[in-house]
Amino acid sequence: MSSPADQEVWASGDAYEPYVGRWSRPIAREFVQWLAAPPSRRWLDVGCGTGALCEVILEKASPIELVAVDPSNGYIEFAREHLADGRAQFLIGDAERIPVGSGAFDVSVAGLVLNFVSNPVRGVTEMARAVGRGCLVGAYVWDYAEGMQMMRHFWDAAAELDPAARALDEGRRFELCNPDALGALFETAGLREVEVRPIDIPTRFRDFDDYWSPFLGGDGPAPSYAMSLDDEGRDALRERLGAALPTGADGSIHLSARAWAVRGLK
Repeated sequence: MSSPADQEVWASGDAYEPYVGRWSRPIAREFVQWLAAPPSRRWLDVGCGTGALCEVILEKASPIELVAVDPSNGYIEFAREHLADGRAQFLIGDAERIPVGSGAFDVSVAGLVLNFVSNPVRGVTEMARAVGRGCLVGAYVWDYAEGMQMMRHFWDAAAELDPAARALDEGRRFELCNPDALGALFETAGLREVEVRPIDIPTRFRDFDDYWSPFLGGDGPAPSYAMSLDDEGRDALRERLGAALPTGADGSIHLSARAWAVRGLK
């Protein structure tokens, strides 16, 4: 019998957007501003997902070209449909074997993806291969262990009910998602002048259903776990979360989300 970890899915743009897609855009805006790349550059987005980072690049960075790569056909189709821009091209591809020429880009970025790459050093090395000498490589990942509160609350509640859930907790599994590990990754990949910083944003949910419903989409580790439970187990998790989350008088839930961002030069 396969475990929930084996059944994790990253494929549906419609499911991903209400889950974390909506929060990745404000993170992406802060990230692109921090990179401060000059306009009229050629950008590569590795593991583009539904196109949240692509959208910000096109809007804020004034690229002359943007090539976005993701292994999920569902995500690529979603991004193509929602980002009809002549500067953008969307390709099916693997982060460890990016289907682009060497030195073809000025900026290479990856948003919320490096911890899902089986060999992150190879992935960042590939990102560096795609840019020219002296060009910029950057990435960001969620701080699952502490700062990404919507997921932290989920896994803490899940582990209270089911000790086996601790092994699936992204905060435990993804050791890359902290500043020291990110900086070391970029340096190991041969990048120089490496910098790491946190990016924090507020995440406000209208009510509990606005928080809970995206976990029923099955897209990503936490939703995959939620949907692996039987009805009784899922109801128990829902009740535990409802009791634990900080809920205002109007029913709204105010949390925050932190990502760790890293950049370096080839």
